[in-house]
Amino acid sequence: MHRLLEPALHLPEDAQISCVDGDPDRLLTQLTLHELDLVISDYPANPRLGLRVFNHPLGDCGVAVFGTAELARRYRPGFPTSLAGAPLLVPAGSAALRRAMDQWFDEIGVRPLIRGEFSDSALLKAFGARGEGLFLAPTVVEDDVRRMYGVEVVGREERLRERVYAISMDKRLAHPAVVAITRAARASLGGC
Repeated sequence: MHRLLEPALHLPEDAQISCVDGDPDRLLTQLTLHELDLVISDYPANPRLGLRVFNHPLGDCGVAVFGTAELARRYRPGFPTSLAGAPLLVPAGSAALRRAMDQWFDEIGVRPLIRGEFSDSALLKAFGARGEGLFLAPTVVEDDVRRMYGVEVVGREERLRERVYAISMDKRLAHPAVVAITRAARASLGGC
């Protein structure tokens, strides 16, 4: 998220960002009340909510499975079938990546051992760095994850996609900070 939001802090005019994490429906309500300028989400706004908002796809990328050196050595051979019974740390059930991951495991017939569910991705990675289980993250941040958490790539799966959307009240994005964020996100995710 830092990589997506950072461009807003480097504009010629002063900009202040306020990052709020929470339930997507609540965030979208705040957006419609003009309490937020932008919602960044891993799935588009649901049209059934009846909110007049616009989804701006920013891009998508594949996903890598990470683990400590010991876990990587153990589960890398034969990836992804080697993940059967592997300890896994997963995003909370409402995350789009979690739903896609569950479907992928069903498709390939693999059942890992879910060791923990996390709504905070940094906490999930911290547990993974301590060897509590393998975890998934987008390939676009692969180098950062390896460096920051001291983990290795077990394998990559391009069929699993991490998608990113900017949701706004405007069909055409105009706020300079929002434009900077979306432009940088599209450039970053375009390389996946």
